[in-house]
Amino acid sequence: MKKILQDHSFGELSELVAAAGEKPFRAKQLFEGLMQGKALSAIPVSPALKERLLEEYEDEPVKIYKTFVSEDGTKKYLFLLADGNIVEGVLMKYKYGNTQCVSTQVGCRMGCKFCASTLGGRVRDLTAGEILGQILTVNRAEGGNLKERAVTNVVLMGSGEPFDNYDNVVKFLRLVTAEGGIRISARNISLSTCGLVPEMRRFAKEGIPLNLTVSLHAVTDEERQRTMPIAKKYKIAEILDACAYYFEKTGRRYIFEYSLIAGENSDEAHALALAALLKGKPCHVNLIRLNEVEERELKATSEKDAYRFLGVLEKQGISATLRRSMGSDIAGACGQLRAKFIR
Repeated sequence: MKKILQDHSFGELSELVAAAGEKPFRAKQLFEGLMQGKALSAIPVSPALKERLLEEYEDEPVKIYKTFVSEDGTKKYLFLLADGNIVEGVLMKYKYGNTQCVSTQVGCRMGCKFCASTLGGRVRDLTAGEILGQILTVNRAEGGNLKERAVTNVVLMGSGEPFDNYDNVVKFLRLVTAEGGIRISARNISLSTCGLVPEMRRFAKEGIPLNLTVSLHAVTDEERQRTMPIAKKYKIAEILDACAYYFEKTGRRYIFEYSLIAGENSDEAHALALAALLKGKPCHVNLIRLNEVEERELKATSEKDAYRFLGVLEKQGISATLRRSMGSDIAGACGQLRAKFIR
């Protein structure tokens, strides 16, 4: 596998172009072409530079292999990487804009029992350019450009644990928010972690004020350990401390994801315990009816019970919403479509 040109910032491309003996404006041509989602071979630079780059860099490191369209308008993509691996992403259309969910790893090693991404373990990390390439490719396919973007919001909630691929993810965030590129505001980006505490604290100092989302899914360490192996390493109290540190450093409230699992964490007692745990904290709770994975035995709670749980939280003064399920008819939850395709 060759190197990936989309891994480079504009400054790095400028150095590369200068080293090739080309004029500085070629770096701008290259950068804009890449940010428009073009293949390297389709960018109008000098033939000598293009030939030199194609010897060392992938022409098109991320391609849309298949597209699935849901009845609700949600689109699910299978992306083909240069080494033959497959990752997936989702484009969800809302009144305020289009949100793309991206993957950060091929597979995942966190082992959460409600997630299909972990079924085959972690194959490898994605580079910053491969994460960015998912957005650039979809933006182009949807008719967007650098002025009128078809992708306005990004969530790092696809396959993989973002903080398990820390350096590549941070570089991706700097690339996707950079001037002259697709320039998506950090405030329109959400990163979801299962709770890698040291990386959460480290990220608080990066100066990227995005929406930090933590997969909580339980109110006690013992219950959390039943579905999330990472809970054996980091306790809920440590996660809450790291969240408080993030708020202190960024001024941004944090979000907890809580998947409602029948018979596990979704009765009134759990709702009251969750409210007590989060009372007075600058946070929001995003409730999700479990996306059932056929290889797992966990079942979703009923819609009625989900709204009852939400009502208890609201009555206790907790900011919360029940997330609308989108794309269920096209295996919309992370990892499901890839797993089905590989089978």
